[in-house]
Amino acid sequence: QLLATKSLKTESMKVFYALDKKDMEEGRRAVSMIVGRDTDNLSREGIIKAVVETVAENASDGSIAPLFYMALGGAPLGFFYKSINTMDSMIGYKNQKYEYFGRFAAKLDDVVNFVPARISAYLMIASTVFTGFDTKGAWKIYRRDRFNHESPNSAHTEAVMAGALGVQLAGDAWYFGKLHKKKSI
Repeated sequence: QLLATKSLKTESMKVFYALDKKDMEEGRRAVSMIVGRDTDNLSREGIIKAVVETVAENASDGSIAPLFYMALGGAPLGFFYKSINTMDSMIGYKNQKYEYFGRFAAKLDDVVNFVPARISAYLMIASTVFTGFDTKGAWKIYRRDRFNHESPNSAHTEAVMAGALGVQLAGDAWYFGKLHKKKSI
């Protein structure tokens, strides 16, 4: 109940299979199930970036962070963490309807993910040694771009992933019909 590893893999692989079949509409639909951005007009590259970014961030939020809190305080602290993270996922968006309530959820999630996001980044860098991805690139881009996100935590794992894969992530994205200007990683 606390770990989202299997569902993250299942949902991200749906995107892979759709793109492997060159079915852009199915790829957009599949990625829309795991990201908050508007996906109707995403290109193939945009779909891939979105899924890589969400896997990077959710490896921390959905797996490492719950394990971290369970190690500190067992299942009760794990469930407490998961409730905060779920609240952020559900209402932590910047829109008028949830402006103040959503902001509280997002800031609280930033606080509880501060340490796990950094642990996750270092674990991801270490894993590149064993998986054959670019360890030097992961470290370099992590050091350079780990603060290139409005969230104090999201860019940590995204930067590692960008460096390990040798790709550019993040950048501008549409949310609820509005363009949000964001730095690239």
